[in-house]
Amino acid sequence: MTDNNRLDRRKFVQLTGATAATAFIAGCAGGDGNGVNPSEDGNGDGGNGDDGNGDGGNGDDGNGGNGNGGDGEFLAEEPDYEGFFDGVENYEGTADMTGQDSVSVSVGAGGGLMFEPPAVAVSPGTTVTWEWTGEGGAHNVAAEDGAFESDTVEEEGHTFEHTFEEEGVFTYVCTPHEALGMKGAIVVQ
Repeated sequence: MTDNNRLDRRKFVQLTGATAATAFIAGCAGGDGNGVNPSEDGNGDGGNGDDGNGDGGNGDDGNGGNGNGGDGEFLAEEPDYEGFFDGVENYEGTADMTGQDSVSVSVGAGGGLMFEPPAVAVSPGTTVTWEWTGEGGAHNVAAEDGAFESDTVEEEGHTFEHTFEEEGVFTYVCTPHEALGMKGAIVVQ
């Protein structure tokens, strides 16, 4: 496959994801009053097409074709993020990666100003490793409650990890790009 074909495929996947998100939002506007289950969208689109760019890229969890194990599978019941993900372009739901010892999140995905996946559910004791893509300038990973914070780095391949022992919802941001919607969450359950 040539680089041009990959680019065209990536654009197709991104457009398909955007179309699905638009349909999803339109369905929410009708409102049935009982919430939304993103896992029922049936397309398993895996976000915005960046699944080969760091998201489980080390393939060590072995569940799924691209190595991230939760691609296209979301929690049946979303946590109440209280508007935290408003303005976050690639948030579609919380990727269910429970039962894995380690999970990877890309820093600087989607052209540089996103975490991918933006929201991840894990089991207690799971180590989350954030890996920098080298795109979008200097980024950090900073918990809103101060529980963890990485250095601000822009080099590709840099990693930061944190092991989540306690149950709860842990929101974090890239401090330099928070206003641009570079936000994420780890849900430990």
